[in-house]
Amino acid sequence: MNQESGKAPQLQTVVVKLGTSVLTGGTLALDRAHMVELVRQCAELNKQGHSVVMVSSGAIAAGREHLDYPALPNSMASKQLLAAVGQSQLIQVWESLFAIYGLKIGQMLLTRADLEDRERFLNARDTINALVGNGIIPIVNENDAVATSEIKVGDNDNLSALVGILCGADKLLLLTDQKGLFTADPRKDPNAELIKEVKTIDDTLRKIAGGSGTTLGTGGMATKLQAADIARRAGIEVIIAAGSAPNVVFDSLSDSPQGTRFLPCEEALENRKRWILAGPAASGDIMIDDGAVNAVVAKGSSLLAKGVVHVGGQFARGDVVRVTNRHGKLIARGIASYSSHDMARIVGKHSKDIIGILGYDYGNQVLHRDDMVVIQE
Repeated sequence: MNQESGKAPQLQTVVVKLGTSVLTGGTLALDRAHMVELVRQCAELNKQGHSVVMVSSGAIAAGREHLDYPALPNSMASKQLLAAVGQSQLIQVWESLFAIYGLKIGQMLLTRADLEDRERFLNARDTINALVGNGIIPIVNENDAVATSEIKVGDNDNLSALVGILCGADKLLLLTDQKGLFTADPRKDPNAELIKEVKTIDDTLRKIAGGSGTTLGTGGMATKLQAADIARRAGIEVIIAAGSAPNVVFDSLSDSPQGTRFLPCEEALENRKRWILAGPAASGDIMIDDGAVNAVVAKGSSLLAKGVVHVGGQFARGDVVRVTNRHGKLIARGIASYSSHDMARIVGKHSKDIIGILGYDYGNQVLHRDDMVVIQE
């Protein structure tokens, strides 16, 4: 690691996300020899004073291995069965491996429901920070044994970005079976080149990342790009790298990390906006005209009813909604000042007319700029 002469290294919090393909080495069983190598690197960072949080996939794979690969129907109940059996097995493996280096671990199982409610979000944040503050390595996973599609984050890439926001991470390391993000699929195109650094995530990059990875996990490169976009807006540097590469965890804190490095946005979001970005699933959509897009994106203005052209879905005042342009492209996320029923009645109207139409008002803005996160670059 790079250290200037006479200057103490800056201590950092690193979230390390391990995909199923990394933990199994592409096989059907956990690769404990490789897992202990990853633990060794995490332990070394811990020894230097850095904080490490691990987001670990692999519960279903561990359950399948422990039950000797049973023939089960391809159903949600089967996956939850395997997760229920496998999560305890997985955490036992991590516990035994970290114990080699004298480190304790603490298990945290989360669902989106734990992040949607502001109070539960803060409770989860306090728990993970208490673990880190006491030198305990948090091992985080989605609570697959009880989570349904309605309350699932869905993949551990995006979960790791949310965990990074919870613990105020400096870096998020997404370890996968690929060396990073390439200009094309390296499995199909021999001329594909590794993209070493990314400053802006745009539609071109999203197109490159399209498609899934292995069949062992639920997250491909597209979900990693989504996770990187969320994390970097919260001021977190993101690295996508190969989990099999030597010293990949240790090198994540160097000036030249392995893989693809996503630089954080220059102006990180404050805590409330981080929750808007990371926590609740959107309850509805607000389509706005071009003038409103310019006001929101370029000028940092609040959204007025006059700029709204369509309201979709059903949401209450205080729910999180998506803001799109006329073509359906996501522009922002924010907390609605009015319900969908009320907002539909004031679409395109001047702010001064709201009280006459509704008989009351909650202010001139349908989304206040302090309650809105702009997504478009």
